[in-house]
Amino acid sequence: MLSVHGRKPAAVVVEPVAKALLKTGITPNVVTVIGAALTVVIAVVLIPMDYLVWAAALTAIFAALDMVDGTMARMRGGGTAFGATLDATCDRITDGALFAAITFWLVYIDEAHPLTVAVSLVVIVTSQIISYVKARGEAGGLKMVGGLIERPERLILGLGGLALEGFGVPYAIEVALWLLAVGSVFTVIQRLVIASRDPQAQVPVSAPAGSKEAEQEAEQAANQELHREAEKD
Repeated sequence: MLSVHGRKPAAVVVEPVAKALLKTGITPNVVTVIGAALTVVIAVVLIPMDYLVWAAALTAIFAALDMVDGTMARMRGGGTAFGATLDATCDRITDGALFAAITFWLVYIDEAHPLTVAVSLVVIVTSQIISYVKARGEAGGLKMVGGLIERPERLILGLGGLALEGFGVPYAIEVALWLLAVGSVFTVIQRLVIASRDPQAQVPVSAPAGSKEAEQEAEQAANQELHREAEKD
């Protein structure tokens, strides 16, 4: 939800940073990769070492580069298909690294209850599914807008719980993970419902490339083309 409504307020900070980076000659794709790499390193190093507050604070700072690169691309006249693909891929990597590191901390540092570990694993899986449902729906021509738990909400709850746990608030990370798990499962279902209600939901799709059906469709299309050419003659 915040990804839809939170960009205007954030633009006050993001746009000057984007302009400054563009003046240095750095490209949006480079910013995407650097931000993702730093976020992964912070998560997999600091969280297992029990530096939870530092991990939360630094991850939040570098995760903000996810907005900067998109703003840079728009300022340059628009993003590219590869840039969007790279950005989405890096988001999935950083989310996976963050919650995998949290799960590691739960098991080896916190010695958490197995149920809490299972909830953390649910968050890892559903965070990927939420993004996949949207990407697959849009690839099929469906309008996939909104959702209860999107990436901003996931980061706010995850990093907030991590920071509070580091400050000594009991069960902060457990509460955050439970909220994320329940909210994420709901969001998966919510997005599937959105997809099913789209006007284009029942439009037939082509068979996968290489399948027997695809070969038959290609043959039929070729025959129809030959037939049209024959009629012209």
